[in-house]
Amino acid sequence: MFIITLTYIRPLEELDALMAKHVTWLKKHYNSGLFIASGRQVPRKGGVILARSGDRRALEAILEQDPFVKSGCARAEVVEFSPSMTAPGAEVLKDI
Repeated sequence: MFIITLTYIRPLEELDALMAKHVTWLKKHYNSGLFIASGRQVPRKGGVILARSGDRRALEAILEQDPFVKSGCARAEVVEFSPSMTAPGAEVLKDI
């Protein structure tokens, strides 16, 4: 599994102008099965995406196409991990 953190590096107004394109990009990768969860950080200084395990280089290439990243409004960092323990009901995360 991958945890992707997006860190905003431009004013929120610039990110908001790209939000519709960013959501379209997210939906494309939800539909492909790559992304499993996403949302804003609190406070709103970036975002987090959970992605399925697989090819890190391919994931990084996909992240470069995120309108936030592509425009220079955000940077993406990727952490790969393998869940070994989960809370009851979240066991499916061990297989992602």
